[in-house]
Amino acid sequence: MNDSFFRKIESKTGVPMEEVFALANAIQYADFKDENQVRKIVQKVSQVARKDVPQHIEDELVNSILQSGKGLNMNDINKMLGGN
Repeated sequence: MNDSFFRKIESKTGVPMEEVFALANAIQYADFKDENQVRKIVQKVSQVARKDVPQHIEDELVNSILQSGKGLNMNDINKMLGGN
């Protein structure tokens, strides 16, 4: 991928790509069946996005991820950061 692609994502989300890559790297090996790990990931995404997530929304996100049994990918992270 080229730099212009990453600059586009940065400008859309306002999040430096280094932070997105660090987050993606951190979740690459996460156990998405472990509620504590999933909760930490949701909290980290909200920190990176600089958005407060009310407790009830965090709970819904965690439960949704746990129920799906799937991990997160770059598209999921982008959506959580407010990108399209």
